[in-house]
Amino acid sequence: MRTFADLALSVALVFTLPLRAWNGTGHMVVAYMAYKNLTPKTRARVDVLIKMNPMYGAWTSGVPDADRGLVAYLNAATWPDCIKTATACPGYHPDGTDRAGENPAPGSESSQNIGYADKAMHKYWHYIDEPYATGGAHGADPKVPNARTEIVLLVKAISTSESDTIKSYDLVWLTHLVGDVHQPLHCASRFTKNHPHGDTGGNDVVFCVKPCRDELHAYWDDLLGTKTDLKTVTRLGDALLERGRPQGAKETSVTAWINESFELAKKYAYAPPITDDNDLNVSVSPRPDPQYRAAARKVAQTQVRLAGYRLAALLEANLR
Repeated sequence: MRTFADLALSVALVFTLPLRAWNGTGHMVVAYMAYKNLTPKTRARVDVLIKMNPMYGAWTSGVPDADRGLVAYLNAATWPDCIKTATACPGYHPDGTDRAGENPAPGSESSQNIGYADKAMHKYWHYIDEPYATGGAHGADPKVPNARTEIVLLVKAISTSESDTIKSYDLVWLTHLVGDVHQPLHCASRFTKNHPHGDTGGNDVVFCVKPCRDELHAYWDDLLGTKTDLKTVTRLGDALLERGRPQGAKETSVTAWINESFELAKKYAYAPPITDDNDLNVSVSPRPDPQYRAAARKVAQTQVRLAGYRLAALLEANLR
């Protein structure tokens, strides 16, 4: 008989790749909490749809039948990050007007909903850069499409009579994006003297000089840890579930979620000792200190907890 440790290892081996937003741990904990809060009927529907993802066989290889639904859904929660990495999920390409694929191109391709036939990475779906301007800088409106426009589209799509193959794609993306917009730095870009065009959600707030790659956004992504084995995800998820339903768990407005995250970014993510980024002679920010980390971890736990409950509520109300 396969042991729990063996099963945990099988999940961990799938995730030997770089992930962001939250990282794999954060996204899997959100999915775990949502899955545990679904009714048996909705959970069964999720299981059917996730089987249609092209990675399902790899995710569930060697996993006992009773655990396949949960294990597949946890893996699926990080699939939209996986397709951004050519070596991890080959066959997908950057799309948009820039080489990296962060700027959506005008036209229907940027927000198309055609299921797994879509081989575009859609990197710009993962966030919404609400402007936070300081030091006399001028902000800029978020690019469209973005996380808000896509969540609205996906929620609507899973409630229609669209084909299950497309709904599978929609479910995977929706699961991921609900997690994304609860990470404060996925809903803000700070405009300063050093970064007059925005700091891309803290990705450009660095704690060391190149080739070192230690920066603010990654710091927030990793606040729940970096282990993605099933034992760790279950332990973290159960600990958060034991706290009960948080205040605000029934909030279904995507705009409200984004506004919450934006305010949290201003209050906690860009708090001292993080540099205000308005001194042209200072290009490297001090690293977070213990006081900053304690406050940030509390925010991260609250946001992941809210995301799990809110995702379950969305699926219960809309998935057909």
